[in-house]
Amino acid sequence: MAEKSDKVKLSSQEGEIIEVEKAIITMSGLIKSMLEDSSAEEDIPLPNVKSAILKKIIEYCRHAKDSPPTEIEKPLKSANMQEVVSDKWYATFIEVDQEILFELILAANYLDIKPLLELGCASVAAMMKGKTPEQIRQLFHIEKDFTPEEENQIIAENKWAEESFQIDQPHINNKGSVSYTHLTLPTKAQVQISVVA
Repeated sequence: MAEKSDKVKLSSQEGEIIEVEKAIITMSGLIKSMLEDSSAEEDIPLPNVKSAILKKIIEYCRHAKDSPPTEIEKPLKSANMQEVVSDKWYATFIEVDQEILFELILAANYLDIKPLLELGCASVAAMMKGKTPEQIRQLFHIEKDFTPEEENQIIAENKWAEESFQIDQPHINNKGSVSYTHLTLPTKAQVQISVVA
């Protein structure tokens, strides 16, 4: 009987029942709170998580239990995930096609698994690092929201914002971040900002 209470049954979006150890899956804040509110004998419904993604998440949680992930340094120091994470297993784990990556991110958010959410978002950020807006649109298959006429209209309507800002010369540090010492706003306030190039 004790062995039974050490496991929990998860019901995926497709209705597949996947049994997993409580000690592993309680990395999920959602599942942990659901277990506190119900008996261990009940299946936990996860209608927003497909079976294949749930299995991948369980794989992640198993590894994270034995080798907890460290916080990912921001801004990212590289577009190569092998250089971003300390445990190379995580970089290999998150090397998936975009559809699976975005499903993992959505599921990690839904299940409240913050380290997996951070890993997925870091992977997306690494994909975008150093790319132009047009390259990012192509990478993620994003169609332009506006026609050229609409873009020109928006630029013309917001020209005041562009003219109101004055930025001193940029300074590029050894990590690749670009810092502007002073940014003069229309109110004459001065702030320091960093933009990752």
